[in-house]
Amino acid sequence: MAGTEGRSSASSSSSVVADWSLVFWTLCSVIVPVLITLWCSFQRSRRQVLIRDIFCKSKHDWHYTDLFGQPSYCCVCAQHILQGAFCNCCGLRVSEGCLKKADQHFLCKEIMMRSDGRARSSMPHHWIRGNVPLCSYCVVCKQQCGTQPKLCDYRCVWCQCTVHDDCMLDCLKIEECTFGEFRDLIIPPYYLSTVNQLRKDKRTDYEKIVPYGRKHWIPVIVLANTRSGNNMGEILLGEFKILLNPVQVFDLSKTTPAKALQLCTLLPCNAVRVLVCGGDGTVGWVLDAIDEMKIKGQERFIPQVAILPLGTGNDLSNTLGWGAGYAGEVPVEQILRNVMEADGIKLDRWKVQVTSKGYYNLRKPKVFTMNNYFSIGPDALMALNFHAHREKTPSLFSSRIINKAVYFFYGTKDCLVQECKDLNKKVELELDGERIELPNLEGIIVLNIGYWGGGCRLWEGMGDEPYPLARHDDGLLEVVGVHGSFHCAQIQVKLANPVRLGQAHTVRLILKSSKMPMQVDGEPWAQGPCTVTITHKTHALMLYHSGEQTDDDASSVSEQEHVREQTDEDV
Repeated sequence: MAGTEGRSSASSSSSVVADWSLVFWTLCSVIVPVLITLWCSFQRSRRQVLIRDIFCKSKHDWHYTDLFGQPSYCCVCAQHILQGAFCNCCGLRVSEGCLKKADQHFLCKEIMMRSDGRARSSMPHHWIRGNVPLCSYCVVCKQQCGTQPKLCDYRCVWCQCTVHDDCMLDCLKIEECTFGEFRDLIIPPYYLSTVNQLRKDKRTDYEKIVPYGRKHWIPVIVLANTRSGNNMGEILLGEFKILLNPVQVFDLSKTTPAKALQLCTLLPCNAVRVLVCGGDGTVGWVLDAIDEMKIKGQERFIPQVAILPLGTGNDLSNTLGWGAGYAGEVPVEQILRNVMEADGIKLDRWKVQVTSKGYYNLRKPKVFTMNNYFSIGPDALMALNFHAHREKTPSLFSSRIINKAVYFFYGTKDCLVQECKDLNKKVELELDGERIELPNLEGIIVLNIGYWGGGCRLWEGMGDEPYPLARHDDGLLEVVGVHGSFHCAQIQVKLANPVRLGQAHTVRLILKSSKMPMQVDGEPWAQGPCTVTITHKTHALMLYHSGEQTDDDASSVSEQEHVREQTDEDV
């Protein structure tokens, strides 16, 4: 009996030990991964804090990436790297461990040369070793550079010239930099240092130092909205900083257009060109800032404006020949060439005043500036619904395709609901003071430019009827009506014509009853009874690029010329 009890107690104690062992290893299997994860998270956050600290204190414009887009080598240790940091201005690429050394040993692009008391008209090359662009060629032997799988060859951060390690001569290290293909667009650092010296001497005669620039100098200022359309602004900022002086490139999410355009006052009069990277709303924002320059008496510094379309509709960009949307298909170098070759034109800008009824003495009228179009009806309703959804969940509207799909959804919905029907009974329309009898309509659109609705030539319609010429610089507005969302869709695919109501210098629209959706250049709102008056405000100096002319543009021009010839014959 005693032996049996001893064996049973031993077996029970061993089972207890086994149970506790199982519990222990189970806890270990749960706790150890959690501890490792917490430790890795702590180390990662600590590393990010250190990297962020270096980024903040550095003169380089560092950005961190988890994967480089092409084979890359650290400029410090020469090792092949998959992830690390790169400078948006000079193009340096380093591993995470070598970041601090790179920051200490390599200079970034100098936006302004250090003053040594004498005026300069040139500067030497600024060479960076390794990671040269693909398909680049040596300026000495004319052979391809960067072909070896290692850190090799040199690139000048200003003129973008490349040279082999073996071809690098002492004379090249001190040779004057020509600033390369885009010398006429770049603001040289020595120019800014001379301007800075003149400002210290309280002088403003900057025209005297133009010879230190270029004979045909047309400096460009790049204004990019990183929040527009397909979120390509961040990539473009880096590419433009590589090719130009970083002081010429502005992120509009950090610097307002009014502040950025003050750089024009330090440059030659009537010579500056501005490239706006964004949607039509961003372009309007910049043009408003230019109008403020006129009010301040800075008319002689007014720049000409080109557009790189990053928004959803991009109708103004389409009208001026810059295309319906940019998705990276054209190299940045070609964009700068297009800006250099573009022709200057004028764009009418209009004042839209909305006076609510019953509040004449209590509420000031709403005042807008119109570049593209004003509308009341189904297209304004689509814009209003889209705007409300984007305000709630902005992260979902980062793609141009998604944005257009949402517009299509609301357009289809309105075809069924018809919220804007019987508009002709609710409004009165006057063109240059003359009352217009309205047919049965759901919408009225007042056009300043040729394109509407993301690429549709609304005034021309199917192009099968003679019509007066429509221009964006003649001081005239084109007024059309639509029967509904389905009619708008038919016009966009050239299966129907709009209801052409006329052209006018002044448009007056009276909303007699109910609340209706309205929009000015894509900025929608719901409006009660009111009077809308549209009058000419000013002209904007724009740049027209003829290289992006579409078949629709060409056919429209030829048809308009044919109509003009017929009119001349009748006369």
